[in-house]
Amino acid sequence: MFAVIKTGGKQYKVAKNDVLVLERLAGEQGETVSFGEVLMLGNGDTVTIGEPNIDGAQVTAELLETRKGNKITVFKKKRRKDYRRTKGHRQMETVVRITDILAKGEKPAAKPAAKKAAPKKTAAKKAEPKKAEAKPAAKKKAPAKSPAKPAAKKAEPKKTAAKPAAAKKPAAKKPATKKAAPKKAAAKKED
Repeated sequence: MFAVIKTGGKQYKVAKNDVLVLERLAGEQGETVSFGEVLMLGNGDTVTIGEPNIDGAQVTAELLETRKGNKITVFKKKRRKDYRRTKGHRQMETVVRITDILAKGEKPAAKPAAKKAAPKKTAAKKAEPKKAEAKPAAKKKAPAKSPAKPAAKKAEPKKTAAKPAAAKKPAAKKPATKKAAPKKAAAKKED
């Protein structure tokens, strides 16, 4: 049996035990969600089409998780204007598992989810005493010392002696470049 439902402005073809990722729905993990906008129902060879919806038909689902979707990059650019903007966005989405597809007048089955919750609580209670037992055991191991090993000396922090400031060397002088004597002066000296 399959159904076509409408939620979040989109249409989905679903069957029992399908897992869907939808637009964000109100509710917490483990709650039951029902979709009243059933557009089509199919069971083997018979197909019922709604006008626009099938009256009384309903699809129920268990809400598994609400999370952020994949990141979408929004990039704007105007050429030759030195304008570029980059932003990212992650849309919230809900993951559901389809539990029942109910035609007109059918009633939902009993919830088996309540039975599964009870064993988890007992397992958590059993785990708590184990944690309490482990803590004293760790405390007992720390004080135990072997008598054969001598006590080690504690390492003292090294004291650094104050170093005198190093004398700065004067900057190396570049040799002066010889200036060429003017030709007139050189001519006068020769005479």
